[in-house]
Amino acid sequence: MKRQHVGYIRVSSEEQNPERQLEGVKTDRHFIDKASAKDTNRPALTQLLDFVREGDTVVVHSMDRLARNLTDLRNLVTGMTTKGIHVQFVKENLTFDGNDAPMSVLLLSVMGAFAEFERSLLKERQREGIALAKRRGVYRGRKPSLTEEQVLLLKNRIQAGAQKSSLAKELGISRETLYQYLRKE
Repeated sequence: MKRQHVGYIRVSSEEQNPERQLEGVKTDRHFIDKASAKDTNRPALTQLLDFVREGDTVVVHSMDRLARNLTDLRNLVTGMTTKGIHVQFVKENLTFDGNDAPMSVLLLSVMGAFAEFERSLLKERQREGIALAKRRGVYRGRKPSLTEEQVLLLKNRIQAGAQKSSLAKELGISRETLYQYLRKE
């Protein structure tokens, strides 16, 4: 049985370029998620976990690209290594294979904790920046998903008996976003 190197890439938005994460790293196949770190719905990660077999190596750019937090990181790495799957982090230059020495386990925890801490600092700086921009009157917030015409059409179609879930899908928004528009007036 051929052992494969399988890449996992996660970018936070559609605009980000996933190519740079494993640039120059040879993989037999790769899986790409376009989801925020806080998002638990990562279909490509689920597909990867179903695909990899004993002896394979999962290659990830860095720990923060694989996991949302330290608990998630440890669970994912342990889950794979107990099945005989190696996990390699390029940026941290670490590989875990299930036969890890206590120092490797410590490094996983410490590096994962640093990644989680770095993320929380980033979010804090982002909140502070938004608060400053609001005080200066230059923060506009997120661009609305729908135009005023689309909102009017949405409300008219719902009054006519259209299904909300079908409308949300048609307009490319979540049902929660649809309900937010309906609550506005």
